[in-house]
Amino acid sequence: MTLQEKIKADLKIALKEKNDVKKSTIRVIMGEFARLDKKELPDDEVIKVLKKLIKSEKETIEKSGGTEDSEFITITNSYLPKEVSAPEIEDWIRSNIDFSSFKNKMQAMKPIMQHFGSSADGNMVKEILSRF
Repeated sequence: MTLQEKIKADLKIALKEKNDVKKSTIRVIMGEFARLDKKELPDDEVIKVLKKLIKSEKETIEKSGGTEDSEFITITNSYLPKEVSAPEIEDWIRSNIDFSSFKNKMQAMKPIMQHFGSSADGNMVKEILSRF
């Protein structure tokens, strides 16, 4: 089952359970999917959409001066893959990246992000690289 199919199935469950918050959150997510050209999205694209929605919600909360404990963010985050921890990224960098092959250490971002994919936060990787 793809991530998009899981989200659709969860909408049906939320409708049956009369869970209004989850229902409206999933409908927002599904609306973002509908805006795209393709009807069936690979998991990578679904994750990008989810991250974009979370970022947008955080910015909205920040502008209004609220706190970041939004149910929308919590529900949307539940569909994202578990993020890799900073120590795991550091260990992988130490054992797999030869910084002498790059002009500067930030050029190592590409192979690191290719390896970890959407399970690593780019800003966290950037911060880790700055410490090397």
